[in-house]
Amino acid sequence: MRASILALLKDRPMHGYEMIQEIAERSGGAWKPSPGSVYPTLQMLEDEGLITSASEGGKKLFSLTDAGRTAAEEGPEAPWEEASRGVDWEALGEIRQAGFGLMEAFGQVWKTGSKEQREKAVAVINDARKRLYLILADED
Repeated sequence: MRASILALLKDRPMHGYEMIQEIAERSGGAWKPSPGSVYPTLQMLEDEGLITSASEGGKKLFSLTDAGRTAAEEGPEAPWEEASRGVDWEALGEIRQAGFGLMEAFGQVWKTGSKEQREKAVAVINDARKRLYLILADED
């Protein structure tokens, strides 16, 4: 997280939420850090004197100090570069669509189906999960 924040702030000052969105975008969705990992890291970097914050419209805008810029230049490669390396974006899109479609269908059964239909839907989901693991085990 530390290297990511320093790398982002090399480009320009940002808000915490903006950093979360930027990391997700730069990693192609492969990595979206939680606020619970971003904000404590921002506080730590500020305590170390590597970044400063200023209030802007009720939000904190973070920027590098001179020491922070040096640390960012000397630091490791931005982690999102590695997170997105080798990702098959077309296949990932297909997988996401399939997963969203499955959850949408399950949600419809859950909202409008009878108790028996819901039980059948849960059984289908559980069976699908088991069958996916069997694929990894090279079993049919």
